[in-house]
Amino acid sequence: MTALTVRLPHSVHAKIRELAARDAISVNQFIASAAAEKLASMLTVDYLRQEAAQGQREAFDRYLRAVPDVPDAQER
Repeated sequence: MTALTVRLPHSVHAKIRELAARDAISVNQFIASAAAEKLASMLTVDYLRQEAAQGQREAFDRYLRAVPDVPDAQER
């Protein structure tokens, strides 16, 4: 593990303490979880951008044409 000093506005720190207590976890656990969630979100966006860059419009159009043209279940 690595120790990290983070400066937070008092209002943010107070809200983190409040939410951590509500979930019965420590402030450290709350912040580690929040950082991990943000990391996962950013890595997902990076992955999707990489996958999109490899996509081919012709393949997309071919798959889209294979979908039957039927009314949506709610429209029936």
